[in-house]
Amino acid sequence: MILQGGCGSVELKGRTLRCLCSVSPQNVTGAVEFLLLGLSDDPQVQPLLFGLFLFVYLVSITGNLLIILAVSIDPRLHTPMYFFLSILSMADIGFISSTVPKMIWDIHTQSRAISHAGCQAQVSLFILFGCMDSLLLTAMAYDRFVAICHPLHYSVIMNPRLCNLLALASVCISLLDSQLHNLTVSQLTFCSHVEIPLFFCDLPQLLSLACGDTSTHNLLMYFITAIFGGVPASAVFYSYTRIVSSVLKVSSTGGRSKAFLTCGSHLSVVCLFYGTGIGVYLSSIISHSPGKEAVTSVMYTTVVPMLNPFIYSLKNKDIKQAFQKLLNKAV
Repeated sequence: MILQGGCGSVELKGRTLRCLCSVSPQNVTGAVEFLLLGLSDDPQVQPLLFGLFLFVYLVSITGNLLIILAVSIDPRLHTPMYFFLSILSMADIGFISSTVPKMIWDIHTQSRAISHAGCQAQVSLFILFGCMDSLLLTAMAYDRFVAICHPLHYSVIMNPRLCNLLALASVCISLLDSQLHNLTVSQLTFCSHVEIPLFFCDLPQLLSLACGDTSTHNLLMYFITAIFGGVPASAVFYSYTRIVSSVLKVSSTGGRSKAFLTCGSHLSVVCLFYGTGIGVYLSSIISHSPGKEAVTSVMYTTVVPMLNPFIYSLKNKDIKQAFQKLLNKAV
């Protein structure tokens, strides 16, 4: 990265952050340091945040690992829906691990610094697993669409080969999305020390704090997000439009209820994932308070991965029986 002279200062939501730029360009890739401001500066709140986020992280990891183990050992769960659910749990573990452990460590050590390489890696991992979540939810929506709209051809359409291809495509597309955003970050120029009003490195924040004109980078970010985020969301919306249309044609009330129950958990996770994600970025546009933006980002980065296992297990008889089998083996 080349540090450009004459950066002056950067205005971020009413705050002026000084850019310590040198007079002449020089290579300072290793010298650039970001400061993650986190959620609170109050020393009395720090222990509470440490305990809370450690608890949320452990619950999320444990819940998602139990889902993976249950799907692995129970033959009744060897179906396309649970196959995608187990991979979604892996992605959720990666998603929450890309941000929360760093925050827990920062609170424990009272250090907020993160290197340029560390920040870039965090952005890449965050986008990688976030995109995987989105694509796997799309694959699961397609699975529910085939199960409800084409039940007689379900086993033929959702064969193991197609499921493996969809899972592989989700990983490859997510890697492409992550590397494209990573390329954007690598081309940005920053000051020697930059404050990020969040507890993790977020691409929109990095763009707003970069020195020089970032309009091209912003356009590229929106274009990539529209493709890799908008297309899966549109596919999920289309699938559920067709599902609702098919279910409403069912004459019996019991049949309609059963059909809606088969996709109720997935629909809840979809609404939670896209709802909180859209809420975070809308709040960053509408709100001028970095503190509020940091709080809303907690929902997206920590609460969603923690709740997914509960949503899929609380009203799922097969998952409950698989958990019971795991418990019996442990005892």
